[in-house]
Amino acid sequence: MQFPEYRARRLRKNENFQRLIRETSLSVDDLVYPLFAVPGKNFKKPILSMPGQFQLSVDNIGREAQKARELGIPAVLLFGIPAEKDEMATGAFAKDGIVQQAVKRIKNEVPDILVITDVCLCEYTSHGHCGMLEKDCVQNDTTLEVLAETAVSLARAGADMVAPSAMMDGQVAAIREALDENSFEDTPIMAYAAKYESSFYGPFREAAESAPQFGDRKTYQMDPANADEAIREIALDVGEGADIIMVKPALAYLDVIYRAKQEFDLPLAAYNVSGEYSMIKAAASLGWLDEEKAMVESLTAIKRAGADIIITYWAKEVAKLLNK
Repeated sequence: MQFPEYRARRLRKNENFQRLIRETSLSVDDLVYPLFAVPGKNFKKPILSMPGQFQLSVDNIGREAQKARELGIPAVLLFGIPAEKDEMATGAFAKDGIVQQAVKRIKNEVPDILVITDVCLCEYTSHGHCGMLEKDCVQNDTTLEVLAETAVSLARAGADMVAPSAMMDGQVAAIREALDENSFEDTPIMAYAAKYESSFYGPFREAAESAPQFGDRKTYQMDPANADEAIREIALDVGEGADIIMVKPALAYLDVIYRAKQEFDLPLAAYNVSGEYSMIKAAASLGWLDEEKAMVESLTAIKRAGADIIITYWAKEVAKLLNK
């Protein structure tokens, strides 16, 4: 296999050769499209730090889900911003909560799209942390009860799958037990199993209005320096009954995605997060790179690393490209 007998360029000389030997291919079937639900009617507010993304009222979120399904995207992931926040995160599990309303609307208007619901409390708490507080400290076990109640509420509204992201120890087991006890044993859990305390979440926190009002999330989200710990975290969620495991963020953690795929025989999701999306959007707006090429290259890298499912704000754009 030495030059001149072997010439790698022989199989690169035109697009058809490249297509024949391409190792990794993106598909619309890989994509999940995140959406942000807010109160109101006919409301569509641009998210300034995430060009092309919006906060949407329930009627508009139904229409956006319809557009996604028409492009072949199989699933949406819902986040919600309630009209009012409080220390107990009551909007997260309210029967008429904003995400509960959005789930019902989408399942009524687009019944064949999968609706996945985030299960966390940061969007609903007045302090912006992902759990219940006591003396400014997030309480793990008290939070589990609220997360479980929230998951059941969302399943009751019609969610096809719940996705706990609070990074509380034992959250998957608590949610699995609560779902089973309430006759939702067929509702799967997509666990944010390795979720890092990342700087790439900044634009999302504007979109979801979920920035912590004090401190940070280092006591419950993972240290970006740690990879072995991610494998331990994922193993815990698998043992507690996760049906799909997730690594978040994606691009800065391709090594973790790769290791997780090698270690665990479960579907693997990766979240191409807001900062990863916005930095390419910003560079493209200045003419520093080609957005379409950077988008495809980034998502292909995530797939190549081992992700079976890619949660991305580019879902519609890449679907349009793949459908050509």
